[in-house]
Amino acid sequence: MTSTQSTAQATQRYLVLLRPDDPAEGARALAELAQVAVISRAADAQAARRAPCALVFDRIGAARVHCTEQTRQRLADAAAAGNSAILAIEPERTVYAIAAGSRDPAPSHRRSGSRADPESTWGVRAVGADASPQTGKGIRIAVLDTGLDLSHPDFAGRAIVSRSFVEGQAVQDGNGHGTHCAGIAAGPASPGSQPRYGVAGEAELYVGKVLGDEGSGGDGGILEGIDWAIEHGCHIVSMSLGSPVEPGQRYSAVFEEVARRALAAGTLIVAAAGNESHRPDSVAPVGHPANCPSILAVAAVDPELRVAPFSCAGLEGDGGEVNIAAPGVDVLSAWPAPELHRSISGTSMATPFVAGVAALHAQADPSARAARLGERLAQSAQLLRDSARDVGAGLARAPSGT
Repeated sequence: MTSTQSTAQATQRYLVLLRPDDPAEGARALAELAQVAVISRAADAQAARRAPCALVFDRIGAARVHCTEQTRQRLADAAAAGNSAILAIEPERTVYAIAAGSRDPAPSHRRSGSRADPESTWGVRAVGADASPQTGKGIRIAVLDTGLDLSHPDFAGRAIVSRSFVEGQAVQDGNGHGTHCAGIAAGPASPGSQPRYGVAGEAELYVGKVLGDEGSGGDGGILEGIDWAIEHGCHIVSMSLGSPVEPGQRYSAVFEEVARRALAAGTLIVAAAGNESHRPDSVAPVGHPANCPSILAVAAVDPELRVAPFSCAGLEGDGGEVNIAAPGVDVLSAWPAPELHRSISGTSMATPFVAGVAALHAQADPSARAARLGERLAQSAQLLRDSARDVGAGLARAPSGT
């Protein structure tokens, strides 16, 4: 992270990257340097969120620290020394649920499919999920967002693993964004009153509430959710969240290394590229954390398969590229009661499409995991008219089975 980061995004807490080969030594060094209690996420995360301390995420070798500027400097000096258990420290940012445009209600009689196929939304058809023999069965998708409406009828009888990482808030979605994204990734193939809007209807769904009902949260909560997803053996982590970056600003060293460690553990992370563009007048760079090279950055396309006006672009080398695209304009999915369904737009919607398609590929080929799964997504993508700067490898496509 560079000095160009806006101080308005900082939370006055810090992210610390620990050496992966000896996490226990990293925790001891952190305790000594920070002079605060060091608590493992697995031990007592609720207490750690309340107290001034360091919360360690064991599986990804990172921590979130409440500390003074003097302590931050000690940790930074240790990282700069090059022989410490502390590898890097950077400010925690505030991240947001990424959605664009108006949130237009979708009445229960609404059909988003074409006349030729009113049983599936345009997005499900565009990625070929409606024609794929795969369902995502046996594949675990973690959706890190604002939670889920656990009483939603489209998810009735579904075995869903969930956990809230937001202090004082339950998993129950008081925002809607998380329910919408979970529905796209793993909603049912036959949702009743609506056309099919979900990609991998038999995937095992893990819902981590990392953003509050107001739609925002901190980097530390995201890392905590990633750590939890890896703990549960999730094959794919879908993150429709982020924060904008300035042109020329480098990606987070902590998130990049965490993403690499996730890949080593068998977990692929996909994230929304961001909605800060106002095409054709201005095009914004891919946001944080999607701009990390080891995280797949997802752009949005419209029903004409052209890049959406709001979708961010790959303006930076060495990270910051768009990797792949998916439907992100007027996308129908689940919504908390009493509305139950709604159509909204954003790279947030495109991201769970990619997560769902990844689950289909992972089911089709047990060897397609982590980095290889990302390669499979790129290799099977449909070429589009827009440039790689805008849509990466192209439109994510489900395995056809032929």
